[in-house]
Amino acid sequence: MTNLKQLGDMKPAHLGLALMGAAASFGIVYFIVLRPLYNLFLHPLRKYPGPKLWAASRLPYLRNWLGGHAPQTILELHHRYGDVVRVAPDELSLLRPDAWKEVMGYIPRGVLENEKDPLIFKGLNVDQSVIGAPRDKHRALRSVLSHGFSASRMIEQQPIIMRYIDLLVERLREKSKTEKGAAQNMVLWYNYATFDIIGDLSFGESFGCLESSSLHPWVAVVFQWLKLNAHMVQYRRTAPWLLDIVDSILGRMATEQVKEHMGYVRSKLTKRLNSVTDRPDFVDSMLRTDKAGLSLTRQQLEENANLFIVAGSETTATTLSFTSWLLLKHPEIMQKVTDELFATFSREDEIDLSSVNQLKYMIAMFEESLRLFPPVPVTVPRITPPGGRQICGDHIPENTKLGVWHYPMYHHADHFAQPEGFHPERWLGDDPRFAHDHKEAFEPFSHGSRNCLGKNLAYAEMRTIMARMLFNFDMRLAEGYENWAEGMEIHNLYEKPPLFIHLTPRGEADRARMRPN
Repeated sequence: MTNLKQLGDMKPAHLGLALMGAAASFGIVYFIVLRPLYNLFLHPLRKYPGPKLWAASRLPYLRNWLGGHAPQTILELHHRYGDVVRVAPDELSLLRPDAWKEVMGYIPRGVLENEKDPLIFKGLNVDQSVIGAPRDKHRALRSVLSHGFSASRMIEQQPIIMRYIDLLVERLREKSKTEKGAAQNMVLWYNYATFDIIGDLSFGESFGCLESSSLHPWVAVVFQWLKLNAHMVQYRRTAPWLLDIVDSILGRMATEQVKEHMGYVRSKLTKRLNSVTDRPDFVDSMLRTDKAGLSLTRQQLEENANLFIVAGSETTATTLSFTSWLLLKHPEIMQKVTDELFATFSREDEIDLSSVNQLKYMIAMFEESLRLFPPVPVTVPRITPPGGRQICGDHIPENTKLGVWHYPMYHHADHFAQPEGFHPERWLGDDPRFAHDHKEAFEPFSHGSRNCLGKNLAYAEMRTIMARMLFNFDMRLAEGYENWAEGMEIHNLYEKPPLFIHLTPRGEADRARMRPN
């Protein structure tokens, strides 16, 4: 009673301070003691195995993510705890091969899907793009956009794509002469080519990267924004009650980058819309209507053009970079790839988006490269709907985040024999060492109705670029880059350092010697 009397006698200012102190004290006790105890002993996910600190609080998950090696750590946790691991109070990581189908697969109409985590897209208009639109809107958007990625459309787009592959080879041949064999940073050159290609397909003109031998300033903004947004998502998941503080600090930076980014998209799109429309690019496809008469709004045009630029450039360049490094680290595989190439093609103009499909060993080699270094090695979690969902034989409670991580899935020995080795033979189907591989675990372009629209284009583009590179150059890894991929940080995407490779142009006599008799 004395304490209550003292409280009643306080002045309003002192009373306010006392209440704030009490609230702060309760908050500290709640978040440090009560909430972790609930997460450990009363939470619906308490039965799932995993490290106790990760189950108690999301802070260990955040620390792991910011450290840049989250996929490798998740793999280690699966080695310790099994194929379903609780990696945060409200999140499970699934390593079973059938998890792709169970979490992201096709489901009947009228049944709620496992939706993408909305925190990933907070503050963005991705509900207007095919990557983040809700289910009904996604179906309509995809029906319009799919035309731009069809096999027939890709053949029409071939002259556009080949123009930049030609330019890539031409510029590298020039560099080999003017710089007297100096090693080239192929991370940059592959980015120059893929950004120029996707820029032309999206806006009707390239970024000029190959012409200037430099990244367009806007491209640099894309890389900065992707990393910043990856960090913001994790902060939001860890402390939703700090959203205002997070958004006021990191959000202000992201907002400026998004404004600059989208301003560029709008200006380029406007220019393309005001030009001739009879051109087999993505804008022409987006301006069409689907069978139901649906056409895209201006905002949908902008958001999907933006998506094509971000998704259709860096990931392809990443695969080309890792594949080049792997080939140069494994000369016996490089020999098989070049033997097949020169046995198939006698002239450079025979190599195009369609003809590279004859290169069976190269196709297998790219599959193995994508397995070892998936361009998006992390997960984009889904969330179970109200009432929960039956996943891999177990009922998962509602509002549970479900992560299917690419890198851990492809590097686990339960799925792939000799998982850390570079073995294209595993994809050819005739090597007994890999007869029991679970190839259904391999989904580098995601799975289900929301898988990557540009999958076939990406495959054709990187196979053609690699074939043209090997047809034109003898490649040799620069000294000091033997361990290039080791220890590389990951923040949604790989933080790739420069990869210097010596390129020696092949003449016709060199090619003749490499052809089988």
